[in-house]
Amino acid sequence: MSTPFDRFDRPNQFDDQFDGQFDGQSDDQSDGQANGHPESLDRRRFLRGAAAGAVAVGLSLSTRRWVARAEPGPDLAEVPPLDGSLVIDPEVLDAAADDFGHIVSHRPWAVLLPGSIEDIERMVEFANRYRVPIAGRNAYDDAHSCLGQSQVEAGIVINNRSLAAVPAVTAADDEIWVEAGARWRDILTAAFPAGKSPPIFPDYVDLSVGGALSVGGIGGQSHQAGFLVDNVSALEVITGEGKREICSPTRNPRLFSSVLGGLGQFAVIARACIRLRDVPPMVRVYSAVYDDVDAFTGDQLVLIRERRFDYVEGFAELDGTTWRYRLEAGAYFAPGAEPDDAALVAGLRFTPGTLTTTDTSYPGFVQRLDPTVDFLRQIGVWEFPHPWLNLFIPAQAAPRFIESTLAATAPEDLGQGPVLIYPIPRAAVRGPYPVLPAGDEVFLFALLRTAVPPTPEQVQDLLAKNRAVFESARDCGGTFYPVNALPLDPADWRRHFGRGRGRGRGWGRFRSAKAQFDPGSVLTPGQKIFPGR
Repeated sequence: MSTPFDRFDRPNQFDDQFDGQFDGQSDDQSDGQANGHPESLDRRRFLRGAAAGAVAVGLSLSTRRWVARAEPGPDLAEVPPLDGSLVIDPEVLDAAADDFGHIVSHRPWAVLLPGSIEDIERMVEFANRYRVPIAGRNAYDDAHSCLGQSQVEAGIVINNRSLAAVPAVTAADDEIWVEAGARWRDILTAAFPAGKSPPIFPDYVDLSVGGALSVGGIGGQSHQAGFLVDNVSALEVITGEGKREICSPTRNPRLFSSVLGGLGQFAVIARACIRLRDVPPMVRVYSAVYDDVDAFTGDQLVLIRERRFDYVEGFAELDGTTWRYRLEAGAYFAPGAEPDDAALVAGLRFTPGTLTTTDTSYPGFVQRLDPTVDFLRQIGVWEFPHPWLNLFIPAQAAPRFIESTLAATAPEDLGQGPVLIYPIPRAAVRGPYPVLPAGDEVFLFALLRTAVPPTPEQVQDLLAKNRAVFESARDCGGTFYPVNALPLDPADWRRHFGRGRGRGRGWGRFRSAKAQFDPGSVLTPGQKIFPGR
């Protein structure tokens, strides 16, 4: 089975049989994750490890600095009692000043390592009272933002890694409440033994639940299931005023729809109720190559309209100096009920002789990027800057936009990073966010660049090229998926949200929700949506 990173010269093998164990998961990660206990072993170890760091007890209102020892007097705002810790250890602060992009670094004053959801409630209320900026960092290892979106200069970062409980799942369950710091991998671990799964997974399953739901969450199942946010039935959140709320489509629906894909602007996600579906144990993956972008994108649209496959993605790949296109599609099945290959690929216009199929376990398929990520970590490329660019392009404009953009993209501008191309029908997307272009169908077009060499000059050059590609996409009616290394100002954001279609969408809706749920404008300033933050 191919992956979008196969241009790195290394073997890429997957275990095709599920034996009850999940590859790539350590004992520390698995022990306690799906046992129904409110506090996992990982949480206890994480908090114990953090306990050795310096802990803040108060904020000096005159110097706007945290202090580690109480200094009596009216100048000190004492930190509320916590089950976890508010850490001011330099190493912890340095870690919170980095992300997956490795491009910008904004150092916080303190990092909250919550021992409970109540800790988040207390500290958000504290931050709102004293106008201290605060943001959630729902990260297992490195925050998966690319340009400091989860960072806070001179504020508080909430690291929710310690809140990652995932209960056991039974065959009768059709949803699961999980804490925001849990990874999508953890939900797979808990659900699949019972024959269950979320309807959609992100390609990278070490994303946290809270982080992915804050931006939207996209995957190869989006043509049927929408975004990750479209598969949430309820949330427990702490608003910017420090109010703890349960919300759903019928209970405080405006808060619910604002938070999902709302970029952390309205509330911190503490827990989410994720829908589950029955899932077969196996996946057949189909891969085929196209020489023509019109045939490639046209066939992708046929596949999602006819819902032939459970999973549909695609990639652009350089063959020497020529761009070619690879379709990747997956059909779920149970042993003894194999897919009808001929029916599934009937009428497709791929290059003859390029079609291959591979059978794998469902967990192996969901975790298909693990070997690639492990390899990138081993050779150090994972720590290189990642000036990624993700765009949504109207279907009618997509072939020419893709063709012209790739023609102007040199191989060295990608750093061997993949180029993703896959379609999404608007009918599958129910919420206002992420913002999509007009039209019945759109394409995700993503240049997942790695800066090679990892120099400031190379990074700045790629950021400028991202901006130029974005402006070209905007001119043809496109929007962006907001996880990018794309410099934006408040005017860009106003125009972006103004592209929203349908009742209750647009910049006015977004701005009024901010005023209602975070009137002090303390949440997630790293997105740079509102002036002055």
